[in-house]
Parts: sequence; structure tokens; C-alpha cells
Amino acid sequence: MWALAGKALILVENLSVPFDRRVWQESTALRDAGWEVHVICPQGTNRDTEPEVELDGVRIHRYPLGAAVGGPAGYLREYGAALWRTYRLARKVGPVDVVHACNPPDLFYLIAKRLKRRGARFIFDQHDLVPELYLSRFGRGRDFLYRVVCWLERRTYQTADIVIATNESYRQAAISRGGKCPEDVYVVRSAPAVERFRQVPPDESIRRGKPHLLCYLGVMGPQDGVDYALRALAKLRYELGRTDWHAAFVGAGDTFDAMRALADELKLSDVVDFTGRIPDEDLLRYLSTADVCLSPDPLNPLNDVSTMNKIMEYMAMARPIVSFDLREARVSAGEAAVYAPANDELEFARLVAELLDDPERRRRMGELGLARVSGPLSWAHSRAALVEAYEAAMARPAGRAAGRSAGQVTGKRVAGWPFRQRPASDGAGQPASSVPAPRSQQPAAGVAAPGEALPAQPGQPAVEHHDGEVTAGVERADVAAAHDGDEVGERERALGPGLAEGGELLVAPADPYPPVEVGPDGPGRPD
Repeated sequence: MWALAGKALILVENLSVPFDRRVWQESTALRDAGWEVHVICPQGTNRDTEPEVELDGVRIHRYPLGAAVGGPAGYLREYGAALWRTYRLARKVGPVDVVHACNPPDLFYLIAKRLKRRGARFIFDQHDLVPELYLSRFGRGRDFLYRVVCWLERRTYQTADIVIATNESYRQAAISRGGKCPEDVYVVRSAPAVERFRQVPPDESIRRGKPHLLCYLGVMGPQDGVDYALRALAKLRYELGRTDWHAAFVGAGDTFDAMRALADELKLSDVVDFTGRIPDEDLLRYLSTADVCLSPDPLNPLNDVSTMNKIMEYMAMARPIVSFDLREARVSAGEAAVYAPANDELEFARLVAELLDDPERRRRMGELGLARVSGPLSWAHSRAALVEAYEAAMARPAGRAAGRSAGQVTGKRVAGWPFRQRPASDGAGQPASSVPAPRSQQPAAGVAAPGEALPAQPGQPAVEHHDGEVTAGVERADVAAAHDGDEVGERERALGPGLAEGGELLVAPADPYPPVEVGPDGPGRPD
């Protein structure tokens, strides 16, 4: 392992580091394995503000970045600025052995392609299924921008030497719709560092004189369900008549101000606090004081197949959880949570009330959750898989193009970006299909309903479903390696100088976007 260590460059746009806990855990794990680790990320607003810093042996390079406003157009501006600034800092870092890009967005493959020409290997760390995220966040359907994000995801898969998935469902996505070889996809689950989450004495002042404290921890975005939680609390107070609680919402995000306004509208401002982002010491006080923790993520194409970090962190603090009945919430939390029917705010409120009345049940649920994050879902398993993924990347010849599976058809090149296509021959004299729209999905399920068991990543423990059934592995698919051609479709005028080179678009297979099956622990995303 030590003989394979080298210089790694991690790219992340979603959060600053070390505030992004997953990226920070990965960085320190690689440092401990003998790697020289550089991270490029945006500067934080109130923390992680230094442009250059070395923390615990990890060298962090940060750039200023304004938050996206104004819907998809705002994100296009944000991502374009982030891509250009990341590219400039990557040039400053110099040659690396591995470039490790975390999404969203699925744009860093453009930088990775340039670094691969200089001998780097590319590891794609897929934090989100961006097409499903787009559908859930913006509600615009499968419009042109949706087709663009699907195309960018495919290009990222094709460029990557190794893919890191947050769980078995994302691994299945990389294999099925990404065309990756099974042995090139590694599961590195997001998991809290249990030693960071320690009980401290409860702070009674946080309860504001009430017997019980309810707590929400996480990002506040359109898909995160804070509005569902507030409406459920209004029902708890005004329909169920419960006034023996105070609530704290810890975190920030795009809808922070809108959620404070909604609390005023629902006449909850006297019983709900919005703290914004707070230091770890204060976070521990809130979670140690909380009687019940809330996971109100509603059913939508992304959430039903996602494992939320908030659930893992609640369990690390041995807190009982109320959640909507999402498949992957059950897989993650098991009996550490109770589940309201999807998006049923009144039943959510009733379950909160039941737990407030049953301290012994709350204690038992907390113990079960702590056992899960300390055992089969612990970071120790993920750390080993991360180092193994790096070893696999370093075993690749430097600069080698990523391979495609046998099922991924390559057609003739066609001009235009990204969707003007000439059909290519299928080998039998018939024209192959041009790039189709992704397969339609059932409402509130961004992936197909689970059927057959998914392949389990070697080195990762099996995870039981809520009914106790353990998923088994499946046989690997036959793979025929191919080589990427020249870069296709990126235009320098669209993405900035030095980042893109002219080219043409490969015709995709007839069905490049089969639905993702739900794995034993589901796709996770930082929240």
C-alpha cells in the first residue's frame, strides 16, 4: 500500500473543506495512507475562509464563490465560475498522480482529462445522482437542461478510471447506465466519525423552558423537507394540542430565509429557532439535548433512493428519529426511526407526539442507531475501501483512457453539441438509435423498484434491510475494454479558455439510462 502512495488532488464545489465532512474524512484517510493530499474547494462564508491553508497535513486551496440565485441559470453561472477557478488552482498545484473529483456538478471531468494527459488517473466520487437531483430540485421535467446533465454524467463516467459510489445503488448506476466495469467501482459509504459525536451534558436553556426539544440538522434546500417539518409542527401544536416542546433547526441553505418566513406564517416563531450553521461544540449541545430528531425529506425522485447524512449523525448521537417512509431511510435507520406515510404531515406529527410520551422507547431506538453506525455502517469499512480504490487507480497505466463495458455501443462521430446526431450503423446495416431521452420513471421514484439483489462491494459488510434480509452478490458482467476517443462536444467559448477542446459527439447506446436499482444501503448524498 505504501509503495503506491503519491500526490492526490481532490476537487469539490458543493461545500468548503473541512466543513464538507466526507471530503475531509477522505483527505485524512489518504494522508494516513501515505498520500500527499491537496484539496481545491470554495471558501466558506463564516468559516474556511483562508485562500490557502494546511490543516493536519492536508493542503487546502480555496477560491471565492457566490451562491447560486435565480434557479438553473444561477447554477450555470456558479458552476462556470467554479470550474474556471478550480482549473487555475489545479495548474498551480502542478502534476498529480490522482485527480479525485466530487460532484455535483458533473463538470470536473474536463479538468481531469487535461491532467490525465500528464499522467494522472481520474477517480470520480459520485456524491449525487445529478439527473435525479435536477428533477427533484427544480420540477422542470425532462427539459433541455435535464438532457444536458444526463449527458455530462455520461461523459464523467466515460472519463473516469475508477468510480467511488456512496453505496450499492450508486455503484449499480455506474455499472448499468455508466457502462463501468464492476471491478472499477468501489463503495465508500458516507459515515460519521463516531468519535466526533460524543454526548455532552444537556443544555436546558435550549429547550426555552419546555420539557422537550425537537431538532433538525442539515442543509435547507428545496428538496430537504424543512417546509414539511414546519407544517407538521404546526399540526402538532394546533391540531394535536401539544405545547410541551421547542424546536431547533440547525443548518443553512437556499431556503433558509423562506423557512423562517414560513415559521412566522404558521405562527411558530415563538417555538422554533433557526440557528444557521454552528460550531461543532454547539452542535453537540443541541443533539445531546434533543429528545426527538427530525428527518422530513419528502418522497421525490432523489430522496426515496438516498441515505441522508442527518440520519447517520442522529444515530451517532443515539437520538430517536421521525422520518417519512422512504425506502432508503428504512434501510439506513432500521428500528432507530419511526416512519410516517410519505409526505403525510399529520401522521409525522402524531409520531413525534408518541415518542415524546415514551422515554424508554426513545432510549432503545437511540441505542439501536448507535450500534449501526458503530458497526456495519462505520467509517472504518469505508476508509479501507477508499485506499483500495486508490491502489486500483495507481495500478492503471498513466494516462490510459477509461474503458467501456461490452454493452456500451460506440457509434460514428457526429458534429454538434450536445444533441445533433447522425445515426451510426449497428453492424447489420441498420442505423443505430440516436441518444434517447432517459427512460421514464414512476412518480416519486427516481429508480426502479428493487428486484434482484445488487452486487456487494468486496471489503464492505452486508447491510440488512429493515426486514432483516441481507442482499447477496450477483455475478459480474462480461466486459470488453475500449478506449475513449478525442474529447467531444465541449466548446471553449462555453466553458472558458484552456478547459475545452473542439470535437464531436459519440452516438450513445439505445438505452443509456436504465433506471437505477435500489441497493442495500441506497445512494447517499451530503445534506
